Amino acid sequence: MKKTLSLLIGFGFIANAALAQDLKPKDVPAVVKSALATKYPSVSKVNWEKEKGNYEANWGGKSGEDNSAVFTPSGTFVEIVKAIPLTDLPKSIAPYVRIHYNGAKIKEAGKVTDAVGKTFYEAEIKGGDLIFDENGVFVKKD
Repeated sequence: MKKTLSLLIGFGFIANAALAQDLKPKDVPAVVKSALATKYPSVSKVNWEKEKGNYEANWGGKSGEDNSAVFTPSGTFVEIVKAIPLTDLPKSIAPYVRIHYNGAKIKEAGKVTDAVGKTFYEAEIKGGDLIFDENGVFVKKD
């Protein structure tokens, strides 16, 4: 039993590492760092991750992750996620999560703006992120 549990935990760490990988600034392409500096010139103290083939810059707040901007390897802006209080989520999201995700609690929330300016909301629960449109209508689980 202990061996099986250890294997499962080990696979969990490997799977998590495959999803997001912390990077040193020297490992981020210059074109990506330049794109961040152009789009958000006042940003400092950036932590980098590579996730799903893209580069994610995190900065701000106590955790250093109040803002997360995602860029492709060629430096094309994908989206920015700004952390928001749970109370700033559209009112329909909390009831949706309770009903469809077995009473799950929302741990963190974010307001997402994509490259064309479209707004989404992100609600983090145990097991992933739930994405909702600007009106609070469920779109997908990430």
